[in-house]
Amino acid sequence: MNAIALGPLLISLPRLYAIGCALLLLLASRYLLGVSARQHSRWFNGLLLAWVVGARVAYVALNWESYYAAPLDILKLWQPGYYGLGGLFAGLLWTVWSLRTHLLSMIGALAMLVGASSLWLVVVTLAPLGNQFAVDTLPDVTLEDVDGNPVHLPSLSENGDLIIVNLWATWCPPCLREMPLLEEAAKRDEVSVVIANQGEDLLPIVRYLDEQGLSFRYALRDPSQTLMAQFKAPGLPTTVLFDRQGNTLDVHVGELTRAQLSRWLED
Repeated sequence: MNAIALGPLLISLPRLYAIGCALLLLLASRYLLGVSARQHSRWFNGLLLAWVVGARVAYVALNWESYYAAPLDILKLWQPGYYGLGGLFAGLLWTVWSLRTHLLSMIGALAMLVGASSLWLVVVTLAPLGNQFAVDTLPDVTLEDVDGNPVHLPSLSENGDLIIVNLWATWCPPCLREMPLLEEAAKRDEVSVVIANQGEDLLPIVRYLDEQGLSFRYALRDPSQTLMAQFKAPGLPTTVLFDRQGNTLDVHVGELTRAQLSRWLED
């Protein structure tokens, strides 16, 4: 999983690791840089802003085709979409500029920033809070679609398509925001998209899909939240990508972005 639940909140693990590394950098730099509290605060606050902007701009540039179709998505800073090296480069530039009159402090700050960034990359790679998939293949589960027809999930691999299984609910705003993207993916050749509603009655599901004009071949009901238990999903939305043989390729907890979904389907 790429996220954990803290109460009602879903927090991305890479972001959680980044917060930890930033706090470590804050403490170390406060006592080791040898600058005034005011100057340190100016440098560190500017560093955070420079990192976020630099990482976002770099990610958008690398995925411009996806953002060109929906440019306002660039401003959705709460969504995934940050490139760490771009943030590091922007942070280094800011550090050089803001501490240019304090050579030793500048060199120390540059070293600490590179160290904190390297630590973040190591932690993300090792994933100490867990990054194992709860299921290796499509679970042996049969659910009904909104028309009452049974759908045996493992049988979907017989089509030879990439398979996306999305767990959602009508009360979940991020689920609803990503639904048009999933419908676009469902219209592509060699892609099967399963939207499995968790725990709701038929009426609100059908009403929502009809009101939004959304059409899915595999719009399923999971009133007992069987898939949520099998995937060990910490919250909604949770989306799982399976290969053409039904093996798990990736799991994403939280709202999908156009860039991420495009990368899934193109890799």
